[in-house]
Amino acid sequence: MDMGEVAGHKPGRRGPLALPTLLLLSSAVLVLPAVGTSKQDVPRLKLAYKDLLLSNSCVPFLGSAEGLDFQTLLLDEERGQLLLGAKDHVFLLSLADLNSNFKKIYWPAAKERVELCRLAGKDANTECANFIRVLQPYNRTHTYVCGTGAFHPLCGYIDLGVYKEEVTFKLDTHHLESGRLKCPFDPQQAFASVMTDEHLYSGTVSDFLGKDTAFTRSLGPAQDYYIRTDISEHLWLSGAKFIGTFPIPDTYNPDDDKIYFFFRESSQEGSTSDKTILSRVGRVCKNDVGGQRSLINKWTTFLKARLVCSIPGSDGADTHFDELQDIYLLPTRDERNPVIYGVFTTSSSVFRGSAVCMYSMADVRAAFNGPYAHKESADHRWVQYEGRIPYPRPGTCPSRTYDPLIKSTRDFPDDVVSFVRRHPLMYKAVYPAAGAPTFRRINVDYRLTQIVVDRVVAEDGQYDVMFLGTDIGTVLKVVSISKEKWGSEEVLLEELQVFKRPTTILAMELSRKQQQLYIGSRDGLVQLALHRCDTYGEACADCCLARDPYCAWDGNACSRYAPTSKRRARRQDVKYGDPITQCWDVEDSISHETADEKVIFGIEFNSTFLECVPKSQQATIKWYIQQAGAEQREELRPDERIVRTELGLLIRSLQRRDAGTYFCQAQEHSFEHTVARLGLRVIEGRQMDACP
Repeated sequence: MDMGEVAGHKPGRRGPLALPTLLLLSSAVLVLPAVGTSKQDVPRLKLAYKDLLLSNSCVPFLGSAEGLDFQTLLLDEERGQLLLGAKDHVFLLSLADLNSNFKKIYWPAAKERVELCRLAGKDANTECANFIRVLQPYNRTHTYVCGTGAFHPLCGYIDLGVYKEEVTFKLDTHHLESGRLKCPFDPQQAFASVMTDEHLYSGTVSDFLGKDTAFTRSLGPAQDYYIRTDISEHLWLSGAKFIGTFPIPDTYNPDDDKIYFFFRESSQEGSTSDKTILSRVGRVCKNDVGGQRSLINKWTTFLKARLVCSIPGSDGADTHFDELQDIYLLPTRDERNPVIYGVFTTSSSVFRGSAVCMYSMADVRAAFNGPYAHKESADHRWVQYEGRIPYPRPGTCPSRTYDPLIKSTRDFPDDVVSFVRRHPLMYKAVYPAAGAPTFRRINVDYRLTQIVVDRVVAEDGQYDVMFLGTDIGTVLKVVSISKEKWGSEEVLLEELQVFKRPTTILAMELSRKQQQLYIGSRDGLVQLALHRCDTYGEACADCCLARDPYCAWDGNACSRYAPTSKRRARRQDVKYGDPITQCWDVEDSISHETADEKVIFGIEFNSTFLECVPKSQQATIKWYIQQAGAEQREELRPDERIVRTELGLLIRSLQRRDAGTYFCQAQEHSFEHTVARLGLRVIEGRQMDACP
């Protein structure tokens, strides 16, 4: 079993340095060299917060103050509503317009609890309040809600009223109940929950100090009211940080339905005192009611397996991203087989990085159907279990699918229950479907924190578009493009600054009906459009080069792609981004960029800057000059006097022979076109001296 440490990785260079946009520079200006960053590592389009506001594709929620900790979102596509859990508040917002007629419930922690929290040494603003962490649909009219209650969690029910009637939105304060093992004590603790069949499944801590972690089931019918992990066995959970939990059917028989949960925990190998953070996927059966003589009110079907996200090394040592940060299940036509996307970061002190790994449910099930891991004692290493496996196979749900005589987990033989108690870990790990991360960011000044994925139908196929939140308040939009002869290509389409100031993105929800993202952070909530087709340009070539599955050239503009029978009216090439095969007349389609020649005057012996900023940051720029009287243009070779920068060409100590027409040529994929044509006129120094 692979329990290795993170392999070393050499730090790379950071992103390009910013330069001011200038047309004329004095000779005293500091020259910044162009940074040699790989074009595939930079976003094709980068938009600041102000740009997004001006384009009307990013709308902030204006109905609250900063610091309310917006990290709990519940999307209701049917009602067109968004429930937003924050500090001392629950908001009800419209998906179509966040700021239109929103409602709110004020639910602070009891004053005596706030005071006790402060006396315990907790922070009055960031900890000693009622932070809403659970919002789960209970039935057609009510939502189950829990808050931290100043380290004294409480739960209750919000009445939303009957669908299509006037919204009630009222908290039932007369029937509040303890939130212990349903909601975290600490608002910053990693936590996961899901409501299904009126049962609440939660992964959280069970005490004020946050030492005991548990995965539990609560609510529901009285006969199977409460089940939890075994606290006496350190093999089950070790300082677990829960990330996500989901109900997933395994067969066509509902008795086989399971709850899968994803978490990270510390693991100690052998006699060493060092603990390694490992990511896990666990599962329990929905119909687990505990054991008859052993594991009473404890899971009898609890199993877990390691979730690996690593870059295979040429020397056999993998570079591991061990710490799971977020998980997203992309639904498919088969509800038993969603595609699993996970965001991981590294715990390495050698380098800083994040990665996205994709997994198949077939591989997850294969790990759970494989050999079990065995450990003699705390001082021993995990090995493959070679002994006899009792019947029915430990971890199997009581079901007619396997044995009609076993109708309940209380009917399990003692040796099955005993085996599960001592062997919760599977020996084989779950590896990414592609064998390596789908997307990674190494040695950048941010880490990935959140992920949602949209499966988009385009003209030339179906694509998964990832939206990735970061700890500096940006969202990366990445499309995964499968190749015929080798793996896939990940194209970073956009990097969007969705918050005014850098802040960690804590929650993201995707509305396919609204074509919007809802993004929460400590300081606010924003609504972000999934696409900004009109920002790519005003020509067919611009739209095609963008390779955005959401966008296509409709004959007049770059607009939202929609399947239609009018094939001649839409132009799109996500796989290759080749305008030559898609646009009728490539030269005409980009003529708006090159029709006018800009004339720039420079003073002899001074510095002059020729600006050229292509729409795409992934384009490679070449400069050509055609001097007066010359029939052809020649490629310009940079030297000590002529310096290429990210924003154009700097000519130091301008000379008369530099006069002529300069062409800024952009190449993206195999397509080249002229971005700017600049006529440089040189004013002789003595002419300037003659001026009064």
